[in-house]
Amino acid sequence: MGSTEVRDLIEAVSGVHFSGFRLGETGQSVSEVEQHIAASKNDKQPFVIGVGGGASSGKTTVCDMIIEQLHDQRVVLVNQDSFYHNLTPEELTRVNEYNFDHPDAFDTELLLCVLKKLKRGYAVDIPKYDFRSYKNDVFPARRVNPSDVIILGGILVFHDPRVRDLMNMKIFVDADADVRLARRIRRDTVEKGRDVGMVLDQYARFVKPAFEDFILPTKKFADIIIPRGGDNPVAIDLIVQHLRTKLGQHDLCKIYPNLVVIQSTFQIRGMHTIIRDSKTSTHDFIFYSDRLIRLVVEHGLGHLPFAEKQVTTPTGSVYIGVDFCKRLCGVSIIRSGESMENALRACCKGIKIGKILIHKGGDNVQQLIYEKLPTDISDRHVLLLDPILGTGNSAVEAISLLIKKGVSEANIIFLNLISAPQGVHTVCRCFPRVKIVTSEIEMGVNEGYRVIPGMGEFGDRYFGTDEDWNPNTK
Repeated sequence: MGSTEVRDLIEAVSGVHFSGFRLGETGQSVSEVEQHIAASKNDKQPFVIGVGGGASSGKTTVCDMIIEQLHDQRVVLVNQDSFYHNLTPEELTRVNEYNFDHPDAFDTELLLCVLKKLKRGYAVDIPKYDFRSYKNDVFPARRVNPSDVIILGGILVFHDPRVRDLMNMKIFVDADADVRLARRIRRDTVEKGRDVGMVLDQYARFVKPAFEDFILPTKKFADIIIPRGGDNPVAIDLIVQHLRTKLGQHDLCKIYPNLVVIQSTFQIRGMHTIIRDSKTSTHDFIFYSDRLIRLVVEHGLGHLPFAEKQVTTPTGSVYIGVDFCKRLCGVSIIRSGESMENALRACCKGIKIGKILIHKGGDNVQQLIYEKLPTDISDRHVLLLDPILGTGNSAVEAISLLIKKGVSEANIIFLNLISAPQGVHTVCRCFPRVKIVTSEIEMGVNEGYRVIPGMGEFGDRYFGTDEDWNPNTK
């Protein structure tokens, strides 16, 4: 994560500052795009967040707050404490002499192995360290599945450069030394059954020196420093907002500012799972496709221009809102695009909808066969409807027709459920001012011009016109 990008995250109200400065102080060609697309065909790696800081600084609270707010993402928490070395029989006889805050107390090699496997999309078993027996094999290991976000928390997560290099974001939780000591006394006496004298002795001999020697120096590696830890909810909110943007932003969105991929949630992912399943019945395919289409249409409408409007409520109060765009119409690319018309009519009462029929010939050559458009379409904003953006050739043909009819390129919003990178590249290169709104970016297009993984022949599945549909031949 670049320093400029991280700085954009923070507002003065949060109290967050970055290593190196505090708030208030000063201190592509087409071939390149194609290479970028080819390099990103594999599944996107998870976003790794490191949360470091002194013992009892509030790291766990910060991690829990981030996880709670990212409820629509698959998030896993990996605690560095799980990777303590087992104490030898000799070390157990003098456990009070053992420094648990020293880097050598952790099995960093095992931690690295676990993180690398999670980043590659493998499930891992993480040990559960028992702080009474000082062993990691007393309890069964915790099975952790691949996730969208990996949060690694611990006092020394920034100490080893190999671990740091695996992180996309590094957060240092800063808390006053007296606050950390008070929290440690409360935690160790209640959770670990230690007496206050033992806790204070360990703090003076190991915890405080280790913080100054090993933990505090890693503060300089942090992208974000959070004062007061979990007591700083504004900072957590800003971080989560930034994370949501990062997680929802496909790499192609960074190349093409006119591409919008709606933020994925478990609901959206679940609907995609159902309609992509070759065993899904026509009834269920229609039902969940309609739900997903409605979301895409609603999101697309949000990109239309608006005007401020004041109304008087039944209580006699004045509400300052916005007025919908009046000069609007839809255009569906026959036949799959017609599946999106009902959702558009449900959202825009009395909207006019035109039709375009494009024949796909051999070698994916497109030919305009039929068009029926509103006579005043040149004065309207147009929502172009087609559930699948594959190679982009049909879309280019349709958009070219709209522009010939006098529609401004900037007044066209292309709505679809899934988009292949090749199609996005084709449309955006030809029409950089046309906005594309989609719910998911696919892996690509195969040699038969089919979107992969795709959802088959959408029109046949939606309208039930091919009961013998075979997913292996579509």
